Amino acid sequence: MRQNLTNFTQFFHADTLSWVMMGLVAFVAISIGSFSIRYLKGDRRQKAFFTNLLALVLAVFVMVCADHILLLLLSWAVSNTLLARLMLHKREWEAARQSSILAIKNFALGFIFLGTALFILYTITGETSIQAILTRSIESKWIIASSLFLLLAAMTQSALWPFHRWLTSSLNSPTPVSAIMHAGLVNGGGFLLARFAPILASQPAVLNVIFIIGIITALLGTLWKLMQNDIKRMLACSTMGQMGFMIAQCGLGLFPAAVAHLCWHGLFKAYLFLASGSAAKEKRLDLDYPPSFKDFSLALICGAVAAYMFSLTSGKQILATDTTSFLTFLAMIAGAQFALPIIRGKAKARLLLALTGTIVTGSCYGLSVHLVENILEPLGIWRPQPLNIFHLLAAVLLAGSWLAMMFARPSKQNIYPEWLLKRYVQMLNASQPHPQTITAHRNKYQF
Repeated sequence: MRQNLTNFTQFFHADTLSWVMMGLVAFVAISIGSFSIRYLKGDRRQKAFFTNLLALVLAVFVMVCADHILLLLLSWAVSNTLLARLMLHKREWEAARQSSILAIKNFALGFIFLGTALFILYTITGETSIQAILTRSIESKWIIASSLFLLLAAMTQSALWPFHRWLTSSLNSPTPVSAIMHAGLVNGGGFLLARFAPILASQPAVLNVIFIIGIITALLGTLWKLMQNDIKRMLACSTMGQMGFMIAQCGLGLFPAAVAHLCWHGLFKAYLFLASGSAAKEKRLDLDYPPSFKDFSLALICGAVAAYMFSLTSGKQILATDTTSFLTFLAMIAGAQFALPIIRGKAKARLLLALTGTIVTGSCYGLSVHLVENILEPLGIWRPQPLNIFHLLAAVLLAGSWLAMMFARPSKQNIYPEWLLKRYVQMLNASQPHPQTITAHRNKYQF
């Protein structure tokens, strides 16, 4: 009996990354379950929903603790299948059925990618234990191929471009399903890359590819979000952009920072979806762009303060020559953007408030990264990379996009070049759900 138990436990390895992921999933699931008791009251499939939700949570627990490559692959497939079942809550609804089918096709592709990556790793190491694979010094040309297949699996799971269509087409799912999807399983790509970080970090070229794909997705998701007039479409595009940023941090070699981003984004996005019903009641503020030179200069000072507090609380050098400086740069932009609406037109009265806010937010961001880095320190996955041309170009592109968003105002004549209008329409069409997942007439709703 004891021998059988020992053989069974050899399939699992619960490390600090596993505990962080299980804690996040458990908290989000309990919150969503509590919300769903009221949300689904009277629904004839309420029992099936909670059964699938519980099974999904257990499958994710197995996935994050799996040490055998076949157990990881199996739990990956089961959890995605259960998510697709949750998406198909209303089986009579054709749009919901098509959304589920689209998701299953995407997950099947990711299953093939992950299976191929694990098969290559098994072939070149002869090991079925993930921990054994990670501790091996692998010298093979096939290691790059396995790393790229791991990246492709992460891209399909986290809805990175061009595998984003399943996420933007899942908007007809019940709100609790959207919450568990955007706060839970869509983060699976970040977990997968963090789990195999020792292998990926040894391949600088692969890290550059990961970073470039992440930045492209972050920019596209953010741009598409600004084009939407529907709250759930905005949230879906926002998730796509955030997943891109998470993957970009993996490409920087800053895997603990990506895990920290995964956690806080998951909690925040779960709240946004569960509160999406009240979004129509929110008061919208006129930000009166572009800002004056004085207000923008003061906002930049606040941003510099946020960057300094981030570097101080995270224990990183503010002028580091590695990729940690990229996070400091983003903290500066975020701090300036946070401060700008506060001091707009009332700089003297609200400058102290803006400075206080940026100190708090910069410190919280730095402390969260430092906390997760310390928790995951035994795994040795904090691997900053030397700055290169791709990082510098991405910084210029992000800064340019931010400045253009604030200062590029439409002309009074509202006359735009034809090429710009075509690009806008192309981008808008690319951000829309699959036509078969949209209910065009109310008579097609089936309850």
